[in-house]
Amino acid sequence: MRRILPPALAALVLFNSPAAPRPAPSAAQEEKRSEVAFGEWLVLGPVPAALPAFHADRKKGFGAGDLLEFQELDAASLRPRAGKAVHWTDGSAPAWKEAAAKEGKIELAPPENGAATAYLAAYIETDRWIPARIAVSGGHPFRVFIDGRPVAMRSRAEGEARMTADVKIEAGTHLVLIKTVRDPAVKAPWQLRAAVETFDRYLPAGLRISARPNERLSLGHILDVPRAAGVSISPDGTCVALTMSQALPPGDDSESWLELFQIENTRGGLAAKLSQTLRGGPPIAGVVWAPQGKRFTYSTFGPNGGTIWLVEQTTGATAPLLRNIKNLGSHVWSSDGWSIIYAVSEEGEKDSDLAKRFQSLEDRQPGWRNRSHLYRLSLADGVRQRLTAGELSTDLGAVSPDNRRLLFTRTVIDYAERPFSLTELYALDLATLREELLWKGKFFSRADWSPNGKKILILGGPSAFGEAGTNVPKGFIPNDYDIQAYIFDPETKAVEAVSRDFKPSISRAFWPSAGESIYFLATDMSYSRIYEFNPARKKFSRVEEGVEVVEHLDVAQRAPMAVLIGSGAAAPPQVVLLDLQRRERRILKEPNREAFEGVAAGRVETWTFKNKNGTEIDGYVLYPPGFDPAKKYPLIVNYYGGTTPVSRDFGGRYPKALYAAQGYIVYVLQPSGAVGYGQSFSAFHVNDWGAIVADEIIDGVRKFLAAHAFVDSRRVGCIGASFGGFMTMLLLTKTNLFASAVSHAGISSISSYWGEGYWGYSYSAVAAADSFPWSRKDIFVNQSPLFNADKITTPLLLLHGSADKNVPPGESTQLFTALKLLGREVDYIQFFDQNHHILAYNKRILWTKTILAWFDRWLKGQPEWWFDLHPPR
Repeated sequence: MRRILPPALAALVLFNSPAAPRPAPSAAQEEKRSEVAFGEWLVLGPVPAALPAFHADRKKGFGAGDLLEFQELDAASLRPRAGKAVHWTDGSAPAWKEAAAKEGKIELAPPENGAATAYLAAYIETDRWIPARIAVSGGHPFRVFIDGRPVAMRSRAEGEARMTADVKIEAGTHLVLIKTVRDPAVKAPWQLRAAVETFDRYLPAGLRISARPNERLSLGHILDVPRAAGVSISPDGTCVALTMSQALPPGDDSESWLELFQIENTRGGLAAKLSQTLRGGPPIAGVVWAPQGKRFTYSTFGPNGGTIWLVEQTTGATAPLLRNIKNLGSHVWSSDGWSIIYAVSEEGEKDSDLAKRFQSLEDRQPGWRNRSHLYRLSLADGVRQRLTAGELSTDLGAVSPDNRRLLFTRTVIDYAERPFSLTELYALDLATLREELLWKGKFFSRADWSPNGKKILILGGPSAFGEAGTNVPKGFIPNDYDIQAYIFDPETKAVEAVSRDFKPSISRAFWPSAGESIYFLATDMSYSRIYEFNPARKKFSRVEEGVEVVEHLDVAQRAPMAVLIGSGAAAPPQVVLLDLQRRERRILKEPNREAFEGVAAGRVETWTFKNKNGTEIDGYVLYPPGFDPAKKYPLIVNYYGGTTPVSRDFGGRYPKALYAAQGYIVYVLQPSGAVGYGQSFSAFHVNDWGAIVADEIIDGVRKFLAAHAFVDSRRVGCIGASFGGFMTMLLLTKTNLFASAVSHAGISSISSYWGEGYWGYSYSAVAAADSFPWSRKDIFVNQSPLFNADKITTPLLLLHGSADKNVPPGESTQLFTALKLLGREVDYIQFFDQNHHILAYNKRILWTKTILAWFDRWLKGQPEWWFDLHPPR
């Protein structure tokens, strides 16, 4: 288990509620303590430890205490298991062995002469947060680690001594590691005794010590393990580039690297081999394969700008194509492979230091005045050419298969009608640099050429081409976040809405030259799936991916091959190769297979109910590991309630499997308005702002409680973020069903979010289509939690990033103000310098623990962790 370091107190500002008393220290001191001894260990060694040359130097010697402090093993990355060997520098490979402690003590057999080192490991398992004391006694030097963090050390051997360390043990499984050094100068037996002391009131929850842990999912499993961050496949399907990343605690730094795999499609099936790793440099971004040959480009960014690198796989050579370009953007290859086209942003005009006159609504956004333009670079001699200019930014698209034309877009502000901007889609003649306007419209997402260059595949909202792509009942306005696919003829301007009757919402599209099909990555209920579409037969068919949620996908251009990164609600991410012709799949890499070995996971089930109109509302349930239906469990209800479903991905910012591992039943539901269920369903999002959704959540939770006797109806909590945070606030104005609630970056006043949030008015162009604060008070006032704050009686935790540009922090601040003046139970925590998502490593740890501790306080009757993290002032 990787360590999780305690976050710095500077990570947040706490607006605490003093209403709940903290246990008085004097009362705790009078409580009775009990001791749980370590009765079994995993032992590594003893291993002879020769002292270094000149260790007897009078001024700067090196003795047993120095040997103790020297780290020959990384305590933070150890995961001891019986029989697991550790390869020592002398070529020996001792293995961890189980050993019983006799009368609480374990004695080690030293070598005949000289110093020696040994490691003792055991696991503490607990179901709740516990303040404890680790006590270790022995006659030789020893050092104690918990989850890789040193907590106590005795470096001098002066006879039998006892060392203690006060620790705070969170729910889960924790590694206790003791390194001990045999000092030849000490005649006492080489033995140790260890125990955990805590107050008796914590012991009924269970405190188990074992050499064979029942490990559960921890935050370290989500944040500290290597992560598959991106993947791409060469046009011929013979090579995969996998981008990996990993956090580098204790700071917020991270490392990224590139792994290259050679792929063979043999009669026996798919075969893969790691051929090269590019590691040790700056973070890698934007891998782009050349259309021919074994070469690709990628970008790196430093203080002097961005650099585009060319990798020649056949020779192994890597060289810069462009170096230190300020404000470098994305790039694509030309279809002939002789040049690349790239984007560069130019900084806009500056205001005075005294004041700013806003040129538009968009001018509130930092950097909006910057303009992006396109350039071409000849690979042969490095000659550059500017392709676009003008007052508006030009956004890079795709080069046509014949290498003659380049797609690009411009965005035009148009406040006359929603969504208050229009997209212009152009084709640029790369020989003459003459632009041709192909299409101008609303709700555009992206575009690409057909393999023959005669058609363009456009992704956009149902209204992108008027009523051609809409499929909603009469009187309904379509949800233009429900992305559709269109085949557009640039010559005749004819358009075919290919996904109008296809319920999933499309996020990516690939139209390879191999075969006749288009491949879509689509949100399909709570899943993310791959579909094949045959334009001639107008037929969609499912491609079996072997995962619940495809997080990244790439399809080879000239071969029936694809590669994806995917996960499941209880299944860690894996990288998968797909043979699209033979419908064969092969796992290319499981980045965390070893880290998750032995980690217990609970089961996941689909659970649905029918709303008052008879519509089935989708959902799923995560159970704790070791679930016992005879017990009563607290429940956490999770939802978004906006335009996207809460997917079945693993980990993420709201790690549902982690909540379940902490002993909660987790119920996720997908109320009306979410995409992935068809346009008729997603259209309920428009002009609803929680009216239908809140009733469905309340109804669904009540039906869930009635159907699941093992859930304690008195211990139900709810959590949502962004629009889901708004739903948390709104729900509490309508029901006392919940015993506790968490809102991250929620909206308390729809009108202030509409006017102050950078994207408030544009998001509302869909969510509140043709509705405004002056025309629809029933939405902007009546549906705003702030104007119904007096109805909230449930304990509420408000969380927000102090630098949130999407939902301004004032949305939480003003509801906090109202609830404090009303005398309600509320806490408010802002995380410094964080935007809409809490991403900085230490702040994210504290944020996640804060959520869990809040629920433990109100749903388990365990307030101690909360007050330890956030003591009243």
